[in-house]
Amino acid sequence: MVQTTRPETATGGKRAVALAARLPRPRAPLFAWMMVLPAVLVLLAVTVYPLIYSLRESFYRIELTFSPVPHWVGVQNYVDAFTKDPRFWPAMGRSAYLVVLGVAIELALGFGLALVLNRLGRARTFVTALLLVPVMIAPVAVAIEGVVIFNASWGPLNYILSLVGLNGPIWLGDRSVALKTILLADVWQWTPFVAIILAAGLRTLSDETYEAAAVDGAGRWQLFRTMTLPLLQPLIIVTVLIRAMDIFKTFDTIYVMTGGGPGSATETASFYTYLQGLRFFSFGYAAAISYIQLIVIVVVATILVRRMRKGLG
Repeated sequence: MVQTTRPETATGGKRAVALAARLPRPRAPLFAWMMVLPAVLVLLAVTVYPLIYSLRESFYRIELTFSPVPHWVGVQNYVDAFTKDPRFWPAMGRSAYLVVLGVAIELALGFGLALVLNRLGRARTFVTALLLVPVMIAPVAVAIEGVVIFNASWGPLNYILSLVGLNGPIWLGDRSVALKTILLADVWQWTPFVAIILAAGLRTLSDETYEAAAVDGAGRWQLFRTMTLPLLQPLIIVTVLIRAMDIFKTFDTIYVMTGGGPGSATETASFYTYLQGLRFFSFGYAAAISYIQLIVIVVVATILVRRMRKGLG
């Protein structure tokens, strides 16, 4: 049976199309900008404006303990940081120590855990959930736990060591051990984060490629060096950069566990910036050393990415 269209229906449809064609259409670029404008304004308010304002402050001498009136000094704050401050560069060295050792240890242990996770069967989900527990704990809570665990007098760690005939050190009160204790707490909390990311990357690799290479006579170490590392190169770079930047700006763990002590043994760059700005109220100088740290981070991150690409590519 042949269906026919009613004349009035066809006429009404043509009129609707003609009416829609005459309606003004919104301009797509303007509409798109109106949609993203609130988010752009928020980003400008919380990121760009503080960066510009702090850069301006870094060229002033602002000492609230002496005078609330800022004085223009140009680049003198930067010059003082490089030449006159005996605490800034040692603090930068402690931050570099935590970054280098922390990233290396977490990457090595995380890779080992990732390989183990990749071989698990049904227990993989349960083990992954357990590994997420340290990551979900707030760093301040981890630091409070560290104060209890590493207490030299009644802490459980030294008690366990005494059971096997070992005398535990004064973890948080010895200048030679305190920074290593901060590193140990960071490794405990964030190694599972690295392991979970690398395990997810390992599961994306094709089994057929490994099987073909194994048929050709490649051993496990050769497969890991020539296939696994190059294939996971982008993920490794991102993971290293995330952890390096996170460790470099570590503050809350140090503030709770040692307060920068004993003496200045755990006084890192971020903690020293806090002291200058919010303890000594030298806002201009604190802004200047903050920008020095920013420049160092950008340069090191650029070199790291280039060298890793060259070495693993």
